[in-house]
Amino acid sequence: MIYFVATPIGNLKDITLRALEILRGADIIFCEDTRHSVKLLNAYDIKKPLQACHKFNERAAAEKILAAAREGKSVAVISDAGMPVISDPGNIVCSVLRDAGEKFTVIPGANAALSALVLSAMPADRFAFIGFLPDKAGEKRKLLERYANLDMTTIFHVAPQDVDRDICAVYEVFGERRACAVREITKLHEECVPFTLSKGLAGEKRGEYVLIVEGAKPYNALCGLSAEEHLRQYIAGGMDKKDAVKQVAKDRGVAKSEIYKIALKL
Repeated sequence: MIYFVATPIGNLKDITLRALEILRGADIIFCEDTRHSVKLLNAYDIKKPLQACHKFNERAAAEKILAAAREGKSVAVISDAGMPVISDPGNIVCSVLRDAGEKFTVIPGANAALSALVLSAMPADRFAFIGFLPDKAGEKRKLLERYANLDMTTIFHVAPQDVDRDICAVYEVFGERRACAVREITKLHEECVPFTLSKGLAGEKRGEYVLIVEGAKPYNALCGLSAEEHLRQYIAGGMDKKDAVKQVAKDRGVAKSEIYKIALKL
């Protein structure tokens, strides 16, 4: 049997009893980086033959995995952290196995995107996982435009060197939104920083990030007016100035203090 096994995303204790059982019983383990995975395996005194399965050799590795399974061997597939296939190698392997009619299963566990969503406190009833954005600016913008009008939370994976560039790209396409940057999940220095896309994320960027961005608000024709005209429309409709300020700020996704300054001039 072939098992896709989730591994810890930071804290080595975040591995399930079943995952340990499968890894101990495996005849061979395919992993993204043997140097990285051996640290986890050594922590639990698991000594097994390791072979690489990464984005540069995945199709060849898939054939080896299929061959090993057909020889009656128990095969485990892991990535450096979290669930294989999800923004990690493994999707091609699954496709090859499915086409070949070979059975495989999953051993669930830690997941960075879902953990970050919980930490962000953003709406989680519906969400879209986008993963890593393309490197090229044109391709990045084209992909973002597909999701700009989704009225649900969106989740991105971002490498530290791309954080500022990707936040700018999201802002250019999505406009002003609340966002949250989460890093070092389950580790000692776990961090969850709320910010707005227009202001960006302050500070030095270190480690892999999960970027959580709020969904698009329902279209409001009043947002096509100037902020002052928007405010006057609500007041003319009978809303008192204080409530009008709150509603305009909410409609436009800006701070109440910004609209309050306009209200003082009316």
